Amino acid sequence: MFYSCSKQGGGMTQQQFEYGDSGVFRADCAVLASRGWLRAEIVQDARAAGLQIIHETALDGSQVPVCDLTIVDCPTPDAAQIDLLDALADCTARSGRSLLVSCTMGSLEDVYASLPHGDVPVLVDPTRGERVIAIGTILSTLGAKGVRELSERDRLELVRLAEQVGRLAERLEGLEPGNPETTSAFRFGSSVGVNLGEDSHAWASKKARAHLPDPQTVRTIIAQRKARAKFFPEDLFADPAWDILLDLTAARSEGKRVSVTSLCIASGVPATTALRWISQMTEAGLLQRIEDQQDRRRAFIALTDKAAEAMAQYFAEIGAGAAVPV
Repeated sequence: MFYSCSKQGGGMTQQQFEYGDSGVFRADCAVLASRGWLRAEIVQDARAAGLQIIHETALDGSQVPVCDLTIVDCPTPDAAQIDLLDALADCTARSGRSLLVSCTMGSLEDVYASLPHGDVPVLVDPTRGERVIAIGTILSTLGAKGVRELSERDRLELVRLAEQVGRLAERLEGLEPGNPETTSAFRFGSSVGVNLGEDSHAWASKKARAHLPDPQTVRTIIAQRKARAKFFPEDLFADPAWDILLDLTAARSEGKRVSVTSLCIASGVPATTALRWISQMTEAGLLQRIEDQQDRRRAFIALTDKAAEAMAQYFAEIGAGAAVPV
């Protein structure tokens, strides 16, 4: 069965769908992309990954089936498309399905604001290989999400599909297995590579409350970190989590709000990677999403009180008179 999602009211209705007579599990997929050439490319790659395409259209329909995986491209979304994306995100979240969204840097603010569920992966100006790898990542977690009651045979089929996607991505991008570029931000079934769970919150403890540092001090640290790129490869010191925390610390001290686009730029890594870190850090309780009450198309990112206290304690620990840490 599948669900259909209507942009009028974001309703969800259940309908019958036949999966074929082979009895073998196949994840189904819908592709919504207004750029015809890109829609054809996504459909081709999704089929090569073993997905069953049951719906493909421009991003302008009034009703869309919510499949195991729905892939949406939003390069320049208008109000109606944003409403549809919002309804689609709500439908997929309620039905336990997966949604994959791509956009441009220019449309990131609108797209991000329309996705209140932080677990929706967003790809910003992705290459073909990056999109395929993201599909594989979702495939590798479909069984764990409980989309259906899967038999052991079905679970093995999902593993096989994920491996097939990995090989496809390597062919598309000319990447070799084990290449750091393919095993970091997009590694199947993994997080961004650091444990930010509950146990990591020992820092938010019973120490006396400290004050956030002078924002100019933090901005100096950020400038010094960026200066390293003049002499060394940028990815040698890639640490988006720390750059994100520094930028939000300075903004909190300055009383400024930080948009998701601005934070992605400040992170020093590709926007798609930055969004994955933002999502992980939000789940870990370090960051929080704040909706713009005046403009529902915008959302801001800020430190949680726990994270702000931890940053304050860090700067207090190193001492105001110490050398500026980079």
